[in-house]
Amino acid sequence: MPDCLELPRPWELLRTTGWNLAESFGLPLASYVVAAWLWGRDAGVLAMLAAIWITAGLRKVLTGSVPSLLTIALIVLTVQAVVAVATGNLWIFLLHFPLANLALCIVFARTARGSSPIAAELAGEVIGLRYPKKHESKLHGFFQGVTWFWAADFLLLAVILGVLLAFVPVGIYVPIWLVTTIVLIGAGIAVSVLWLRSTLREHGIKFQFAPPADDQA
Repeated sequence: MPDCLELPRPWELLRTTGWNLAESFGLPLASYVVAAWLWGRDAGVLAMLAAIWITAGLRKVLTGSVPSLLTIALIVLTVQAVVAVATGNLWIFLLHFPLANLALCIVFARTARGSSPIAAELAGEVIGLRYPKKHESKLHGFFQGVTWFWAADFLLLAVILGVLLAFVPVGIYVPIWLVTTIVLIGAGIAVSVLWLRSTLREHGIKFQFAPPADDQA
């Protein structure tokens, strides 16, 4: 364990983060697109559901646990798939975009006041953030605050997507949803990084990249 806050080296950080995002969202989305193109929307939804459950199952077998981000995606996509296939209604299917963000808002808000804010857990799992126990109390306030921030960010995204769904034609809703989501999530990441940087300076916590794998060996 490092004596200061430590992140993987840039290439390793990109690989780790990319892999977590790919297995939680990229693979299910790709499965949906391919299956929907070949056999229709319901097949795409079922393929998406199968992809996320198989990924979670493999994670459990190979590592003994399922990452928080993958668990969140599993719950959200399962609810989406069941309701979408059961109703067969395109508008109801699209309604799950704002509802999914509302669910994420609730998940983040429920953990924000506790001893284990979900932002801290995700920071360790998704980007490989590490720090010694002596810094836990100093960083706890940051992780609580940033968890509340992401709850608010998901709530804002849910409201915007809900309003757009009510007034924007269904045919152009998905592209607008994609752009809106990328912009708000990207802005949230930028704010979180700047907030962490300010917290480290405030408490005098040093930052470093992890040593190369050869050095660790």
